[in-house]
Amino acid sequence: MWVTPEPRDDLSQLVGNTPVLRLHRLYEAPHAALFAKLEQFNPGGSAKDRSAQSMLDDALASGRLQPGGTVVESSSGNLGVALARACTLADIHFVCVVDSRANRATVDTIRALGGRISLVTEPDPRTGDLLTARHQRVADLVEEIPGAVNLNQYGNPANPAAHRKGTMRELAESLGHRIDVLLVATSTTGTIGGCEQYVREHGMDTRVVAVDAAGSVLFGGTAGARLLPGMGAGLVTELSSAVEPDEVVRVTDLQCVAGCRALARREGVLAGASSGGVVWALGQILPGLPDGTRVAAILHDGGGPYLETVHRDEWVLQNLGASAADVEDLVASLPPKGRPC
Repeated sequence: MWVTPEPRDDLSQLVGNTPVLRLHRLYEAPHAALFAKLEQFNPGGSAKDRSAQSMLDDALASGRLQPGGTVVESSSGNLGVALARACTLADIHFVCVVDSRANRATVDTIRALGGRISLVTEPDPRTGDLLTARHQRVADLVEEIPGAVNLNQYGNPANPAAHRKGTMRELAESLGHRIDVLLVATSTTGTIGGCEQYVREHGMDTRVVAVDAAGSVLFGGTAGARLLPGMGAGLVTELSSAVEPDEVVRVTDLQCVAGCRALARREGVLAGASSGGVVWALGQILPGLPDGTRVAAILHDGGGPYLETVHRDEWVLQNLGASAADVEDLVASLPPKGRPC
């Protein structure tokens, strides 16, 4: 029976408790049960709502951030949207440092929510990495703006804590703590770090799979070009040093596109690039799983901000060199579509 929810006093009270969907149609998998936690149902459309609220609350409670102060943060997009909303509600100024890979819709959303954008267009001259250049811009702005602080999503323990206390707890409780394989996309490693902590603390026999971008240096990867935001990193983050996944699956930008297309057309779920990477990785490991395996995937965000990139054939052709037919061939190479129950 449907229970009508009580009114909420603040949008922050709607963060978390996102739904878990059983994936019947995505892949034909009679030997496994597939589930996805849909983080796009957070108010800002992504799992970053959890991280943003946790880090902001921690900074205010500790006194490091004062009322009326300024937060300066580097973001590929989703955290920027989440912090813009959270800072507006807390009467905090917000400056978001993004680079040229950020989706236009996401940048416009940050501005609409009251955030100010500082755009980095050139990579760091020493490393050739845009993330490194963004970090330097953050440091410069914190020094220039009185009362400014950087929450540092790449090293702040409040980031993984949000996913240990929220994302993974909710997922585990929803599935009776019976999860054999967990797939999580990585960037700051806050989500996978918090999930891993919960798994260990509760003695769960869960194999944690990190889905990382080809070209990311996380977990011993080799640096390379990456066009899609929200997955992978050009430098080893502070948080990642404490994360030890059982397996790492690396995915290309084009494989993320194929995963997004498969998810949209088979399950009706319009998701972002990192979710497409998770879907692709799931398709790769699925045939080798033993009978009775229960698999959960965290799908980090919605696909709205990616309509002009991942979900647009013209962008894929121009930037990734793949035609619509090429993408269809990739989708067809995944395990076949399942049947509705």
